[in-house]
Amino acid sequence: MQISHTSEASPDTAANEDFVIASERFAVVLDGATDSGLPNGCVHGVAWLAGRLGAQLAAVLVAEPELELRAALRQGILNTRALHAGCDLTNPNSPSATVAVARERDGMLDCLVLADAAVVLERRDGEVVELTDDRVDHLPAYDRESVSRLRNAEGGFWVAGAEPAAADRALTISLPLPEIRRFLLVSDGVSRLVERFGWGWRDVLDLVGKQGPAAAVRAVREAERAMPEGGFRGKRHDDATAAFGTA
Repeated sequence: MQISHTSEASPDTAANEDFVIASERFAVVLDGATDSGLPNGCVHGVAWLAGRLGAQLAAVLVAEPELELRAALRQGILNTRALHAGCDLTNPNSPSATVAVARERDGMLDCLVLADAAVVLERRDGEVVELTDDRVDHLPAYDRESVSRLRNAEGGFWVAGAEPAAADRALTISLPLPEIRRFLLVSDGVSRLVERFGWGWRDVLDLVGKQGPAAAVRAVREAERAMPEGGFRGKRHDDATAAFGTA
């Protein structure tokens, strides 16, 4: 496979809390969850967690290439826990990240998402397949305390941080690699092209296929800058990361 990628911090922040890493066999994209401001029991920041977890997950994928992706993510979480065992890892607000993975294994393309990252694939017959986790979009409340209570809990949403069991709740698919023309992994800073700005996933795939992953980030920034004040919910800008692969 050929994989290219890009990651850019939000224009509003100095630190990029996204992380991307890739080889000829896999790509991994993480998006650190914005700190809620509640006590989290950890001396490390979100960017630290996203980078360490991404590196540990990649190391597992290299060392155990046949391991099922949920198991690989679980091991990556356990390995990351060991790097900051002195922190209070029982705190539900401990730093965390969304995860997207695509990995070639024995002629298959295995994909995983946890929380609001996305993997999008285009088959050679033209069908576009989306793997997205929208559980965070269906919470009963979004105040800080409710989100804290519903994080990594039944009836809530699951995200990769200090809780290994979250890996078991990741969504996965496996498709024959010869059937795949191209695929894209994105943080929600890029998927907002579809979710907020009305693009279709095929439009995004076509743009990235012609101009590379950085073109998707440029398109996001242009759309963000064009939004009128008060015409959107949440942050105007976000960290934006994309990894694009062809079989």
